Amino acid sequence: MKRSVRFPVSPTLLRRLAYTSIIANVAIVVTGGAVRLTASGLGCPTWPRCTDESYTTTSEMGVHGVIEFGNRLLTFAVGIIALAVVLAVLAQRPRRRGLLPLAVGVLFGIPAQAVLGGITVLTNLNPWVVGLHFLASMVVIAAAYALWRRTVEPDGPVTPTVPAPLRTLARITVVVSAAVLVVGTWVTGSGPHAGDHGAARNGLHPEAISQVHADGVFLLIGLSVALLFAFRAVGAARAARAAGVLLAVELGQGLIGFVQYFTHLPAVLVAAHMLGSCLVLLATLGVLWATRERLPAAPGTPATPAAEPVGAAA
Repeated sequence: MKRSVRFPVSPTLLRRLAYTSIIANVAIVVTGGAVRLTASGLGCPTWPRCTDESYTTTSEMGVHGVIEFGNRLLTFAVGIIALAVVLAVLAQRPRRRGLLPLAVGVLFGIPAQAVLGGITVLTNLNPWVVGLHFLASMVVIAAAYALWRRTVEPDGPVTPTVPAPLRTLARITVVVSAAVLVVGTWVTGSGPHAGDHGAARNGLHPEAISQVHADGVFLLIGLSVALLFAFRAVGAARAARAAGVLLAVELGQGLIGFVQYFTHLPAVLVAAHMLGSCLVLLATLGVLWATRERLPAAPGTPATPAAEPVGAAA
């Protein structure tokens, strides 16, 4: 009887695949924004088909159909990368703890996000559904980030690197960052870039909801400054660097936001702001991970213990 041939995956390859998954999920957020900003949201007027008769775009649909259909194809590319990560986790020897739930979560999050994208089309780009579609992408990016960080960590216990009150402050910062993202979708839903000339807006006053969004950004920046100085005060150099990165990303994102508001939302700056939203999320998670570390596993620890819950990585 022939022995099955196995192809072990190196830790370096797994880390690179996980990092590629983050990049791919950020990229599809930006390209999805390009669909909306070019008024191509209904370039394929139905879903899952592009038209009632065809799964692909047709020449009669013009450039808008090509843009929307191209973004749908990118979803398959992102899914293939996520599947490669799952297979790499399964093939790794010895099997790493905690990786498989995260990898599977990212993989299944992509079709779930695609279904939400389909619902946005079927609801004629309802702005609330469009916002939910964006936020679902943020959840998948967060899971992909958690997976990547887990691939670079050892398998021992998690220990804090800063006092408990500062870990709590970091968690509050994550909550505020998430709230800023949510309110940002409301701002988008009240603005001119509906994704199609016939799509409705959410009815919120653009100036009023923009001010609420700006207030949230100011709060987030204030929390980040507090974290930066607090981490320095306790000698947590790694956490201080992460807070510094977050503050720099926030200031850049805030600058883009103010410029786009006072220049009447040019498409290029709106696209840059969407990319900045992804970077703010990743930088915020970077601060949270910097408040703890995972120690090397003790000698003799089983290689394949029971997988820890998905949220335990934080």
